[in-house]
Amino acid sequence: MRISARADYAVRAALELAAAGDEASLKAEAIAAAQGIPHKFLEGILGDLRRGGLVISQRGGNGGYRLARPADSIAIADVIRVADGPLVSVRGVRPPELAYCGPAQTLLPLWIAVRANVRKILDEVTLAHVAAAELPDEVLSLAEDPKAWTNP
Repeated sequence: MRISARADYAVRAALELAAAGDEASLKAEAIAAAQGIPHKFLEGILGDLRRGGLVISQRGGNGGYRLARPADSIAIADVIRVADGPLVSVRGVRPPELAYCGPAQTLLPLWIAVRANVRKILDEVTLAHVAAAELPDEVLSLAEDPKAWTNP
């Protein structure tokens, strides 16, 4: 799985909004500066998050962006899907739509299992978890494995 810059920026922007609280609105410029995200790129991402129902925008002097619902009800997967589409695809195709033959037939259940594990983590972890630095124990356990930190 590859996390695109767009998905990474979207999650980081959403985390800035989560950390600001339910009532605070942040300007795109402030989010961009805080996270080191190119402002113009962020504007497009915030527009997608707004159209996806994850953020609300308000114009005016006190305007800006805020989360459309509580941070504990928005999974990291929700943000990635709005910003980038499906969590796992193979050559841009969702695994259930693939077909293999011969010795490659067993690839399909492998890709399905990969997708299921990615979903299990990203659907479980919310913006509130990450913003509060309180990841679920299962996620922490996976990250504590030294092999998780090396590239074979």
